[in-house]
Amino acid sequence: MLARVWKSYIAPMLRRPPRVQIAALCHRAGETGPEVLMITSRETKRWIIPKGWPMHGTDAAGTALQEAWEEAGVKSEAGRPARIGRYRYDKVLDGGLPVATDVDVYAVSVEKLLDSYPEMDERERHWMTPEEAAERVDEEELSELLRDLPALLADTARR
Repeated sequence: MLARVWKSYIAPMLRRPPRVQIAALCHRAGETGPEVLMITSRETKRWIIPKGWPMHGTDAAGTALQEAWEEAGVKSEAGRPARIGRYRYDKVLDGGLPVATDVDVYAVSVEKLLDSYPEMDERERHWMTPEEAAERVDEEELSELLRDLPALLADTARR
Protein backbone atom coordinates (compact mmCIF):
# COMPACT_ATOMS: atom_id res chain seq x y z
CA MET A 1 0.00 0.00 0.00
CA LEU A 2 2.82 2.43 0.89
CA ALA A 3 4.52 1.70 -2.44
CA ARG A 4 1.29 2.47 -4.30
CA VAL A 5 0.84 5.77 -2.45
CA TRP A 6 4.45 6.72 -3.20
CA LYS A 7 4.22 5.82 -6.89
CA SER A 8 0.76 7.29 -7.47
CA TYR A 9 0.86 10.48 -5.40
CA ILE A 10 4.14 11.47 -3.77
CA ALA A 11 6.70 10.69 -6.50
CA PRO A 12 4.81 12.64 -9.22
CA MET A 13 4.69 15.71 -6.98
CA LEU A 14 8.46 15.58 -6.46
CA ARG A 15 9.37 15.26 -10.13
CA ARG A 16 11.00 18.22 -11.75
CA PRO A 17 9.64 19.66 -14.97
CA PRO A 18 11.34 18.29 -18.07
CA ARG A 19 14.52 19.87 -19.32
CA VAL A 20 14.74 21.18 -22.89
CA GLN A 21 17.24 20.44 -25.64
CA ILE A 22 17.43 21.63 -29.25
CA ALA A 23 17.98 19.21 -32.15
CA ALA A 24 18.85 19.47 -35.81
CA LEU A 25 17.15 17.03 -38.16
CA CYS A 26 19.61 17.40 -41.04
CA HIS A 27 18.23 16.49 -44.45
CA ARG A 28 18.91 16.63 -48.18
CA ALA A 29 17.01 15.69 -51.32
CA GLY A 30 17.62 12.09 -52.37
CA GLU A 31 16.68 10.25 -55.55
CA THR A 32 13.47 8.84 -54.05
CA GLY A 33 12.75 11.50 -51.42
CA PRO A 34 14.45 13.16 -48.48
CA GLU A 35 17.42 11.60 -46.75
CA VAL A 36 18.40 12.32 -43.15
CA LEU A 37 21.85 12.52 -41.63
CA MET A 38 22.10 10.35 -38.53
CA ILE A 39 25.02 10.34 -36.13
CA THR A 40 26.07 8.04 -33.32
CA SER A 41 26.03 9.09 -29.70
CA ARG A 42 29.47 9.43 -28.14
CA GLU A 43 29.05 6.87 -25.36
CA THR A 44 26.58 4.19 -26.45
CA LYS A 45 27.04 4.56 -30.24
CA ARG A 46 23.28 4.43 -30.81
CA TRP A 47 21.81 6.37 -33.76
CA ILE A 48 20.59 9.88 -32.91
CA ILE A 49 20.23 13.32 -34.44
CA PRO A 50 22.51 16.22 -33.39
CA LYS A 51 21.19 17.92 -30.26
CA GLY A 52 22.27 19.86 -27.21
CA TRP A 53 21.30 22.27 -24.48
CA PRO A 54 20.14 25.80 -25.40
CA MET A 55 23.07 28.17 -25.89
CA HIS A 56 23.39 31.57 -24.28
CA GLY A 57 23.37 34.35 -26.86
CA THR A 58 21.51 32.51 -29.61
CA ASP A 59 17.97 31.40 -30.31
CA ALA A 60 16.81 27.81 -30.78
CA ALA A 61 17.31 27.85 -34.57
CA GLY A 62 20.87 29.11 -34.08
CA THR A 63 21.50 26.39 -31.49
CA ALA A 64 20.27 23.75 -33.97
CA LEU A 65 22.70 25.03 -36.61
CA GLN A 66 25.58 25.05 -34.11
CA GLU A 67 24.85 21.48 -32.95
CA ALA A 68 24.62 20.29 -36.59
CA TRP A 69 28.07 21.70 -37.28
CA GLU A 70 29.74 20.57 -34.04
CA GLU A 71 28.38 17.02 -34.03
CA ALA A 72 28.00 16.25 -37.76
CA GLY A 73 30.04 18.77 -39.76
CA VAL A 74 26.95 20.22 -41.46
CA LYS A 75 27.10 23.42 -43.45
CA SER A 76 23.51 24.51 -43.86
CA GLU A 77 21.86 26.10 -46.85
CA ALA A 78 20.92 29.75 -46.44
CA GLY A 79 17.93 30.51 -44.27
CA ARG A 80 16.81 29.81 -40.74
CA PRO A 81 15.73 26.27 -39.88
CA ALA A 82 12.07 25.81 -38.98
CA ARG A 83 10.80 23.95 -35.92
CA ILE A 84 9.06 20.79 -37.13
CA GLY A 85 8.27 18.96 -33.92
CA ARG A 86 9.17 17.80 -30.45
CA TYR A 87 9.92 14.50 -28.76
CA ARG A 88 10.65 13.42 -25.20
CA TYR A 89 13.31 11.04 -23.93
CA ASP A 90 15.11 10.28 -20.69
CA LYS A 91 18.53 11.93 -20.76
CA VAL A 92 20.95 10.04 -18.53
CA LEU A 93 23.09 12.59 -16.69
CA ASP A 94 26.50 12.02 -15.14
CA GLY A 95 25.99 9.66 -12.23
CA GLY A 96 23.30 7.67 -14.08
CA LEU A 97 20.28 9.78 -13.11
CA PRO A 98 17.65 9.84 -15.90
CA VAL A 99 15.94 13.20 -16.46
CA ALA A 100 12.88 13.73 -18.67
CA THR A 101 13.97 15.95 -21.55
CA ASP A 102 11.83 17.60 -24.24
CA VAL A 103 13.67 18.08 -27.54
CA ASP A 104 12.57 20.79 -29.98
CA VAL A 105 13.49 19.59 -33.48
CA TYR A 106 14.49 21.96 -36.30
CA ALA A 107 14.75 20.94 -39.96
CA VAL A 108 18.25 21.82 -41.21
CA SER A 109 18.76 21.65 -44.97
CA VAL A 110 22.31 20.44 -45.69
CA GLU A 111 24.37 22.23 -48.31
CA LYS A 112 27.63 20.41 -47.62
CA LEU A 113 29.29 18.03 -45.14
CA LEU A 114 32.64 19.25 -43.91
CA ASP A 115 35.50 16.79 -43.36
CA SER A 116 36.78 18.61 -40.28
CA TYR A 117 34.48 19.48 -37.36
CA PRO A 118 34.75 19.45 -33.56
CA GLU A 119 33.37 15.95 -32.83
CA MET A 120 34.58 14.14 -35.95
CA ASP A 121 36.66 11.65 -33.96
CA GLU A 122 33.84 10.86 -31.51
CA ARG A 123 30.93 10.04 -33.84
CA GLU A 124 29.97 8.27 -37.04
CA ARG A 125 27.57 9.84 -39.51
CA HIS A 126 25.46 8.21 -42.18
CA TRP A 127 22.75 9.25 -44.65
CA MET A 128 19.54 7.21 -44.33
CA THR A 129 16.01 7.27 -45.61
CA PRO A 130 13.56 8.59 -43.01
CA GLU A 131 12.10 5.08 -42.67
CA GLU A 132 15.52 3.49 -42.09
CA ALA A 133 16.39 6.18 -39.53
CA ALA A 134 13.02 5.65 -37.79
CA GLU A 135 13.84 1.96 -37.40
CA ARG A 136 17.25 2.67 -35.87
CA VAL A 137 16.40 5.23 -33.18
CA ASP A 138 15.33 4.23 -29.67
CA GLU A 139 12.88 7.08 -29.04
CA GLU A 140 9.34 6.29 -30.29
CA GLU A 141 8.35 9.95 -30.73
CA LEU A 142 11.52 10.66 -32.73
CA SER A 143 10.76 7.60 -34.85
CA GLU A 144 7.30 9.03 -35.65
CA LEU A 145 8.81 12.41 -36.50
CA LEU A 146 11.27 10.76 -38.90
CA ARG A 147 8.49 8.80 -40.61
CA ASP A 148 6.50 12.04 -41.00
CA LEU A 149 9.47 14.01 -42.36
CA PRO A 150 8.35 14.24 -46.03
CA ALA A 151 5.00 15.74 -45.00
CA LEU A 152 6.62 18.02 -42.40
CA LEU A 153 9.07 19.38 -44.99
CA ALA A 154 6.21 19.96 -47.44
CA ASP A 155 4.29 21.88 -44.75
CA THR A 156 7.37 23.97 -43.96
CA ALA A 157 7.88 24.82 -47.65
CA ARG A 158 4.27 26.04 -47.93
CA ARG A 159 4.71 28.48 -45.03
